[in-house]
Amino acid sequence: MHVDETGPAGAPPLLLLHGGGVSGWMWRPTLAALRAPVRAIVPDLPGHGASASDGDYRSHAETLEALERMLEDRAPSGAAVVGFSLGAQLAVLLTAKRPDLVADAVIVSAQARPLAMAGMTLALLAASAPLAKRPRFARLQAKQLCVPLPLMPAYLADSARISRATLVASVGDNLRFTVPDAWGRSSVDEPLIGDAGAAHPLVIVGARERRLMRDSARILHEARAGSELRMVDGVGHGLPLQRPGLLASILEQRLERGHPSG
Repeated sequence: MHVDETGPAGAPPLLLLHGGGVSGWMWRPTLAALRAPVRAIVPDLPGHGASASDGDYRSHAETLEALERMLEDRAPSGAAVVGFSLGAQLAVLLTAKRPDLVADAVIVSAQARPLAMAGMTLALLAASAPLAKRPRFARLQAKQLCVPLPLMPAYLADSARISRATLVASVGDNLRFTVPDAWGRSSVDEPLIGDAGAAHPLVIVGARERRLMRDSARILHEARAGSELRMVDGVGHGLPLQRPGLLASILEQRLERGHPSG
């Protein structure tokens, strides 16, 4: 994966995982609004952005392994992990599987309930994939994500180079996603897995998102003892781009509370 890393070497590491169909540039407004010093680790997930030329997105499982290797190399003591949409699902998986690498987790707009008839949706997506490369269609999609005008060229460029295989694989795993048992308790008699890492993750959803997304946030929250749930008024599926200052403020509060250092 292509990875951009910025900030002081000694600052707390912050891994930012973007949503599907975009790339690491989506975090620029949040990072610009962030006053606390961080060492930002911002990958372009497989098949997206600058990583598109290296191959397609194949699966959440394969991407998760790549993220594990990346953190083992760049932040072996653990990083605060923030994920949006597709990236939020990966953040959930990473927190569940490798709590030793996750000092804190902020899950923004993660679907956590499989979509009925996902196969039909994917078939329609595969058939309409060429539309993503058309600027007019891409601009309509950008509006849904609240992409600001200065970042529109980056969005249009990503839309033009994303492949049908990446769209189908990434959206397919997104639609079929279920909460892993290790995210919380598999039974009332078993201890919480992950107390060594992000014991109190924050789950965020926009109040104007679809009911499926709001229900998903509750599912994640209820499955994880000690987690926090926050619904943001006036926000749809695009918090990092719609309200970057608010997200930055939330991250600052968690940095001040010492979550990233465990």
